[in-house]
Amino acid sequence: MRLKPLPAPPAPDAADEDDESAADRPVFEAIADAQSAVPLVPGSENDCCARLMRREGHPSRDVAREWLTFLRALELAVETETGFKRTDREPTPENVRSSFRERVFGASEALDVLADAAEPIDAAEAFDRLRATVPGWERERRRTWVEHWTDRTERVLDWLVALDLADRVEGGYVAAEN
Repeated sequence: MRLKPLPAPPAPDAADEDDESAADRPVFEAIADAQSAVPLVPGSENDCCARLMRREGHPSRDVAREWLTFLRALELAVETETGFKRTDREPTPENVRSSFRERVFGASEALDVLADAAEPIDAAEAFDRLRATVPGWERERRRTWVEHWTDRTERVLDWLVALDLADRVEGGYVAAEN
């Protein structure tokens, strides 16, 4: 199953920008912290969102719900018959990157677009190349679906950068060379 809700990636910590050993730390620490906010014993969506808001400082229940769904996509949380709980899966860079590519809607397609591009591309160009992948019901759901999906494409690209799967360069985004 591939999931669509996608929170904004955590902002890099300015204090860590000059510390190469901390390059991966902020985003993966933020993901690990979010995972640890999900209970070990299943709790309702409301309870889990309240915990994420309280522990992680998310400004609204909607943002907390995006994070909960994102953690499910990363296989760091699971929905059971009695509610949501965290999994035993470690939020290592390898695990997170793998699950992101495989389980976040549009991630693998965006990576393919970047890999196939001869030059850096911006979010609008990436969306144009991904337009056909937007499900029909999503197109019918809102009048501003193009704007919504262009913004979502940019969020996917920003996560690819945060996870070191892509790079932001002058002119847009490129696939990372790793």
